[in-house]
Amino acid sequence: MTAISRRAHASRPLCVKFILPALTEATDPYWRPIKYSLFPPLGLATLAAYLSPDDHAVIVDEHVQPLTLNDAPDLVVIQAYITNAYRAYKIADHYRTIGAFVCLGGLHVTSLPNEAAPHADSIFLGPGDQTFPQFLKDFRAGTPQPVYTSTSGRTLERIPPIRRDLIRRASYLVPNSIVVTRGCPQHCDFCYKDAFFQGGRGFYTQRVDEALAEIDRLPGRHLYFLDDHLLGDRHFSDALFSGMKGMGRLFQGAATVDSILRGDLIERAAEAGLRSIFVGFETLTPDNLRRSNKRQNLGRDYKAVADRLHSLGIMINGSFVFGMDDDGDDVFRRTVDWAVEHGITTATFHIMTPYPGTQLHARMMREGRIVTRDWNAYDTRHVVYRPARLSPEALKNGYDWAYREFYRWSSIAQASLHHGTLKHQLKHFFYASGWKKFEPLWDMLIRARQLTRVTPLLEAVLSRVTRTAPPPRASQIPNPFPIISPDIPT
Repeated sequence: MTAISRRAHASRPLCVKFILPALTEATDPYWRPIKYSLFPPLGLATLAAYLSPDDHAVIVDEHVQPLTLNDAPDLVVIQAYITNAYRAYKIADHYRTIGAFVCLGGLHVTSLPNEAAPHADSIFLGPGDQTFPQFLKDFRAGTPQPVYTSTSGRTLERIPPIRRDLIRRASYLVPNSIVVTRGCPQHCDFCYKDAFFQGGRGFYTQRVDEALAEIDRLPGRHLYFLDDHLLGDRHFSDALFSGMKGMGRLFQGAATVDSILRGDLIERAAEAGLRSIFVGFETLTPDNLRRSNKRQNLGRDYKAVADRLHSLGIMINGSFVFGMDDDGDDVFRRTVDWAVEHGITTATFHIMTPYPGTQLHARMMREGRIVTRDWNAYDTRHVVYRPARLSPEALKNGYDWAYREFYRWSSIAQASLHHGTLKHQLKHFFYASGWKKFEPLWDMLIRARQLTRVTPLLEAVLSRVTRTAPPPRASQIPNPFPIISPDIPT
């Protein structure tokens, strides 16, 4: 694109194409899991909100629709994460050859800007919603810069409403996904967050009234908060839940172990409609927690977390990581047994993955333990480093076994019996089995564009169950440091 043609954009509407490329496996006709049709690309829809009313914009999420390349947009904005990076670069290269101006942003671009820059006219480092408005001004003026870096002055206050009109709601199981905060107040060594938010605020929130207005605009009852840590700012969360109380919403979100045990915020969330929560347990071994700087989990009673959530009728999606340096051959059985015995509804298992830009990756590079830079393998299902106490084959086989074992019919049934009421037992059983045991049905619904028909069933499963007697508050637990060995927490 010439400087003259770029300056011409100041006097006419733009044609802008936002693209979320898919992993190779997500486009395979023989492997189409429901997880890739869960949530729309809110990040791209947020950037689209900064366009002028006369501009024409489309969002193409390649996970749920085919990408056509026979068009000629003025501007192409591509979001790259690690396992779609090669696909993102290929798409970017194509559009640059036909004269479109191409922008690349996202976690992977921020982590490896020198790798991404040759494939784009401009790259965005850090949260793009801070720098995209300035880029648009520069682009219309014919003076776009090669790099836009988010640093100081980050805020979510008075951002324009997300362009949900560009989202194909029928293509997603949870079109009512929402983000009301950015980042996370914790600093785990294996997390991308610190690199992405470097140079500015690493955790900040939207205005409560604006968040409530966004919620009010969403149809139906069910919501999913995609925030890394919905309870990360107590004052914000308390006000948010107070405003949501009485709205009749059912919602899901994510929080940390320590925030669930602290104070009464989780009770406030339950009263506002929280019915399922993602919890990063990660490991049952204290030395692993210390080494990965996940100190917010140290000395926390995981059983107390599960009991407290169950007493509130909140289902648990537990996150567990295999392959940390203190993990031996017994880690898979110990973890699955603990999760089943404590009624964890669904589990997300990961093979530890040293993402570029993280402290974990830097340490493993120093130690010479990274064995591949094939980003397609950095999906937490492949071993890309040399484990300390396990062979790569044992780690991969153990990971696969854990998923099979946790989601066996007998394991689902056993875990459901942990709950005190029949309704909660049935809720657990149908939610866990529906998520993992009916992939062919999910695949059929996805292909037929009928996912929205499942929403009433999802809302029914998430309906409130009768509360049992509440467990003691965190301050009333006699022993606040129950993890005293590398075995399962008591």
